[in-house]
Amino acid sequence: MRGSFLRACSIAILTIALAWLAGGQALLGRIDPALAVPLLAPPMLLLAWWQRRDPASARRITTLLALALIAAVQAALALALAGAAAALQLLLVALTGGVAALIADVLVRWRPSVRALPWLAALLVVPAWFGAGHALLAVLYRPAAAPVDTPAATMLTGLPLRWQGGESLTSMIAEGANDDPALARLERLGPVLLVDSLTDPVPPPGGTLLIAHPRALAPQELVAIDAFVRGGGRAVILADALSGWPPRHPLGDPRNPPVTSLLTPLLDHWGIALAAAPVEDEAAIAVDVGHRRLRLSSAGRFGGLPSPCRAFVDDRVAHCRIGRGEAWLVGDADLLFAPLWRPLAPGAEHLRQADTMEWLAARLWPGAGQATLRPIWIRARGG
Repeated sequence: MRGSFLRACSIAILTIALAWLAGGQALLGRIDPALAVPLLAPPMLLLAWWQRRDPASARRITTLLALALIAAVQAALALALAGAAAALQLLLVALTGGVAALIADVLVRWRPSVRALPWLAALLVVPAWFGAGHALLAVLYRPAAAPVDTPAATMLTGLPLRWQGGESLTSMIAEGANDDPALARLERLGPVLLVDSLTDPVPPPGGTLLIAHPRALAPQELVAIDAFVRGGGRAVILADALSGWPPRHPLGDPRNPPVTSLLTPLLDHWGIALAAAPVEDEAAIAVDVGHRRLRLSSAGRFGGLPSPCRAFVDDRVAHCRIGRGEAWLVGDADLLFAPLWRPLAPGAEHLRQADTMEWLAARLWPGAGQATLRPIWIRARGG
């Protein structure tokens, strides 16, 4: 019995270490138990090899003990580091761990005429399990898109999100739109209507408004935004006191995004002031708004917030009730800058560094941005 316990402990420690180092927990700042799923094959093969001469009942007990220890340690880490139990993820690890253990046991006890076949099969199982595990996680972490009939979110921005191709019209036509990753990601989550001004009757009824660090707006446009929100509309406003968005053109070129926010008249009208970020806040930081992780860079702070406003993360984010509507204010347009939120592995959205796009989607389109599994972020600044 002591030997079974030691084996189970060893396998649990190995699995937890693999999830932390190779699974992405340490690198991403996430303590998701599910990140261990693609890495379960090697520990279970090792366990099967260790107990290859044990009777079936003893093998089952050791395997169940190992899975129980893995779940217990992962639950303790999630509670201690993130304040979340992650019950669904723990269940997923237990079920997939049982399947991996069964496959490993069959391979180790296989006695073909060619003795090298079990070893060859084991070498193939490990990468196959790794790929299948990540494919499963990609599905479970995939955020829901807005329903087909959802009204479009009207977006007004001075950031270079569209036509990111060449400098000339000929090259842009040849390459296509080549949109910035932020705009492409938003359009996969819900309908977006990118406009140059708000002089037309937009947003449509039931729609939402995304104002992302725009160029100077005409007075009638500021009036239109205020009227839309006060009339019951929903808006997300990114107002950066000092944008760090990399300019694509020489300094002073009007095609570059504004250096500072030009929404001061609107914010003043709402009784809100935007101050630049302190010098010590120039580096990118991770913050938590509710259960969502955002990464900000040189985020400004909102001051003088009226009573219908609730502040988050040291006044860098605010949620305000204005008339019959509401507005989310973020003091950082660099929030959309792809290196701050895009996954480190291209295409592996479930290994994302932040919930930026999912957070925005949930505020622009009802029902969007939710998924079966969500990242369990190690605590950062929050509010």
